[in-house]
Amino acid sequence: MVDAPATAVLVHSPYLGPASLRPLAGALAELGHPVVLLDLRVNVNAAPVHQRLIGVFADAVEDSLVEGALAEGDVVLVGHSGAGPLLPAFADALETPVRGLVFLDADLPTPGRSWRDDAPAERMAHLKAISRDGLMPRWDLWFAPEALSAMVPDVRVLEEIESEAPEVPLAFLKEPRPTVAWTGPCSYVQLSPAYAKAAAAARELGWPVVELDSHHLGAVTAPDEVAAALVPLISRR
Repeated sequence: MVDAPATAVLVHSPYLGPASLRPLAGALAELGHPVVLLDLRVNVNAAPVHQRLIGVFADAVEDSLVEGALAEGDVVLVGHSGAGPLLPAFADALETPVRGLVFLDADLPTPGRSWRDDAPAERMAHLKAISRDGLMPRWDLWFAPEALSAMVPDVRVLEEIESEAPEVPLAFLKEPRPTVAWTGPCSYVQLSPAYAKAAAAARELGWPVVELDSHHLGAVTAPDEVAAALVPLISRR
């Protein structure tokens, strides 16, 4: 009997929306790999963000199963960017068996520690300075406009990504991350130099690590390349 391939559940960053992974979902589907792209933007604009995201995630996966978008069987969670630290908690929230976790240019879990605990003080000060009424501006407004247009030159696609970006509470950066343990397989795909440290930490943990010469939104602009890198990691047991 041949095992059914695990479904890749793509989890976007809390600071972005599904448009940041939609081209990658299409590329995986073109390769014949089952894939589900979630939309977790509901309720990320109010604290406690971690708990809200975990609840929304579990509901979204269950809805996908009921609607037939998610085939019965194992899943592999692929978390991009800020979704990385939540992957163990997401896996723990599911009744569906989780075969593995893949961190896509993502932060690693830091159970019990907040983003602020490990971030440079000047970075936290900057985000606090640009926040209004306890909400950080949309992710795309953290940078100069030319920085994002250089990554995503297609104006229509970039506008879709920007329009989906929510305003996330500054308190999210201070919330301790979930302490859920994960002992199953993990792997890492590095897209940008900014995540070289996380990729190195993953390698030290003995995880398979794939490095691509891309950028943080490479899943949008080079989806075929990213999908080709993901398939072996999603398929491993």
